[in-house]
Amino acid sequence: MLLTYKIEIKPTEKQAWQIDSHISGSRWAYNLFLDINRQRYECGYHYMGAYEFSKWFNYEYLEANPDDTWIKDLYAKSVKQAFIDADTAMKRFFKKLGGFPHWRSFKRGQGSYYFVKNSKAQIIPCQRHRIKLPKLGWVRLKEFGYIPTDAEHFVIKQGRIKFKAGRYYLTCLVEQAELPKSELTGEPVGIDLGLKEFAILNDGTLYHNQNKSSRVRSIRKRLRRLQRKMSRQYQALKARRQKEGKSATDLNLAKTQRKVQRLYQQLTNIQSDYQNKIIATVVRTKPQWVALEDLNVKGMMKNRYLAKAISHQGFYNFRNKLATKCQQFDIPVHLTGRFEPTSKLCHQCGHKKVDLKLKDRVYECSNCNYTKDRDINAALNIRDTENFELAY
Repeated sequence: MLLTYKIEIKPTEKQAWQIDSHISGSRWAYNLFLDINRQRYECGYHYMGAYEFSKWFNYEYLEANPDDTWIKDLYAKSVKQAFIDADTAMKRFFKKLGGFPHWRSFKRGQGSYYFVKNSKAQIIPCQRHRIKLPKLGWVRLKEFGYIPTDAEHFVIKQGRIKFKAGRYYLTCLVEQAELPKSELTGEPVGIDLGLKEFAILNDGTLYHNQNKSSRVRSIRKRLRRLQRKMSRQYQALKARRQKEGKSATDLNLAKTQRKVQRLYQQLTNIQSDYQNKIIATVVRTKPQWVALEDLNVKGMMKNRYLAKAISHQGFYNFRNKLATKCQQFDIPVHLTGRFEPTSKLCHQCGHKKVDLKLKDRVYECSNCNYTKDRDINAALNIRDTENFELAY
């Protein structure tokens, strides 16, 4: 079984410089692949895949461009993986699965340092508090004992290091033994996702909307102020450059950008931690199945009055995390059809209340006098509906 572990690392100043160099080299190689193939397409030549491009790059391009031989000082697998990533993005474009890939940008912090286990005999050593990486040596981990260290049962296959908001994060793919199969003895769980409350379970358990908490609102208020400040600094820098060239305000703008990145990262961490706790609570009961709606988030975002609130909820991330966690324990995940009227149907008699309005928070059935909270009734219908698809 393959599992992914993500953890923050604490590199030394020299290691941080080396990581930055590898990330920059990976970004440069990615952009070079896109640029060369774009030029070849415009001139009528055939498309070069990642492996063909790698041979051409090593034997022809570097000989014709000796100023770019600095790339040879970097970890070769990281550069080659950048070619593979660009090739994958281009092939998705050819299959009409996405748009033409964008060039990776330094300002957006794109790029990664990639490492891999080259052979069966080779291992990537990992101890309780550190991991040994190619070209870097031993790098300290910020959280001790999180990554498995038993080389006989856990093998690190590959990984990446990325830089985000002033911090370095390690993501590694670990091959480990299958988890023991446990009997699913719990009751099925239906989850109704919403805006007023984030999630409502069929048993009445309520998970509040974190975006309404004082902590998140305070962070978003600081974020708005910093973004206005950053905009003013950018306009001032642009005007000053036209007269004097570069100035000291470059550093001030960079400081503000870093503060904005950290606030965004803080909001992401709060949402991710909250969703992980909900999923862990649900999976721990070992339900026979978990059901939730297949929401059309893209269509919901077209409502300009609710688009911002919907984007802050992170419905799609929650669904992906829930499906991945349930798959580890062989718990089926039912995705209810988008057009199933779960809110309007009476769970007791099946009568459809056509005139139900959004402001009606209590469901009252005119056929059997059934009365229930609107969201709990919807969660019960989501749990018991037969119109569903499996998430995996």
